[in-house]
Amino acid sequence: MKYLIMEDFSGQAVVFIFPRRVDHLDMREQLPYTKAISAGYVELHDGALRCFGGHAELELHSRREDVDIIRNSLGRREL
Repeated sequence: MKYLIMEDFSGQAVVFIFPRRVDHLDMREQLPYTKAISAGYVELHDGALRCFGGHAELELHSRREDVDIIRNSLGRREL
């Protein structure tokens, strides 16, 4: 899967995970947020998340903290 992490209007990180067949740039153009923070690929292997790569045209890459941001966004939320 691919991902983009955007900054919302309150300064919070918002994660978008999408299929590999969708280009990072195409997805970026669909999102309402102005600031893109990072982009790359995310894999789940034996229960562990791994972020890597990036997108040259967007001048974004994966960062160490992306795993924690993605993990937290996938965590259970109260309704």
